[in-house]
Amino acid sequence: MNEHIIILTIALLVLLYGYISKALTVFNISGPMFFAAIGLLISPLGLDVSQVDIDAEFITIIVEIALVLVLFSDAALLDLKLLRQSWRLPTRLLVVGLPITILIGTFTAQLIFPDEPAIYMLLLALLLTPTDAALGKAVVSDPKVPKKIRSTINVESGLNDGIIFPLVITVLAMITSGLSEANAGDSHWFEYVLQQVGFGALVGAVVGYLGAKLSVISVNKNWMVGSYQNLIPIALAISSFYLAENFHGNGFIAAFFAGLLVGNTSKKAREHIEDFAESEGELLVLISFFLFGLAFVPQVIDDITINVCIYALLSLTVLRMLPVMLSLLGAKLDGKKLDLSTLAFIAWFGPRGIASILYVLIVAHEVGDVSGFETLYATVMVTVFMSIIAHGLTAQPLANWYAKTHKDS
Repeated sequence: MNEHIIILTIALLVLLYGYISKALTVFNISGPMFFAAIGLLISPLGLDVSQVDIDAEFITIIVEIALVLVLFSDAALLDLKLLRQSWRLPTRLLVVGLPITILIGTFTAQLIFPDEPAIYMLLLALLLTPTDAALGKAVVSDPKVPKKIRSTINVESGLNDGIIFPLVITVLAMITSGLSEANAGDSHWFEYVLQQVGFGALVGAVVGYLGAKLSVISVNKNWMVGSYQNLIPIALAISSFYLAENFHGNGFIAAFFAGLLVGNTSKKAREHIEDFAESEGELLVLISFFLFGLAFVPQVIDDITINVCIYALLSLTVLRMLPVMLSLLGAKLDGKKLDLSTLAFIAWFGPRGIASILYVLIVAHEVGDVSGFETLYATVMVTVFMSIIAHGLTAQPLANWYAKTHKDS
């Protein structure tokens, strides 16, 4: 199946899902579940209608654009003024819970995969730390769930991928530079990371701030056709990515900082970005899940072992839930300590999805066929696959259950 047929398949799939999407919610079948399942169905593991390499150029382009827009949108929708008013719970999750997740994730990976290099296991833990609110959309969109709980889960998901990504490229730089005891004094990888993060953040911030200011001026002077207000943020996201890459910065970090500046410089721009994220942005994410089932899963099926499945299961449960619950112990909401059901609710809804998929693709692009990465790829893919099913099926039922006993204040 060539690229044109795959594009046609995606178009037909979007039409089909659009027609039956509401009906599927009755069975708790989410968009990511549906798209990943169809991708898997027509892959070599199913009907064998299509076989696509994970490093095919068109797949790389689609997922790169998807990640750029996801990072940009996540950052843009973070209202920093609002966050300053209710910062305690997200701060606990990101400052306390996130480092603990990385540490115990790395330690557990070394126990389960003792023959793998420790730095590979650190990379594995990093790849499986970002959460994806899209896999539990009912939890963050259902008004029955208290607003502050929804906001906490959403803010964590929006910020943790941007925080983790610099760490991912740092570890990748260490691996690709061949860092070892013999050349530990070589600081090339460190200089590379500083350049990637520094130039990426600088270019993104400049593009985001200037772009937002120019949009405000244009709108105030009535120079802009209304429909273009939805297109400007997309252009800023992609421009920040490629400009940063041109200046030897990291384009994904640039997209994140551009979104952060745009969303917090222009309230109107943030509203248009929210509209985009709920339509065109979601479409790109769903296409990525289709490609996940079509190309990613078949590539790693032969590398799946019992240990891989054990780690994937632990990653979605103990390795995620324990750090979150520890970080929130004693925390208060509206003057009351969080009860055990609230701790468990927030802890469970840390799905692994689009960020993990796209980050692992970046790893594959950077390191190629380095021996030992097969286990890492397989573990990430199994974890995401489990998460798509588990969090997709439980999102609405658990949101309904939680809302019954926890009313919004």
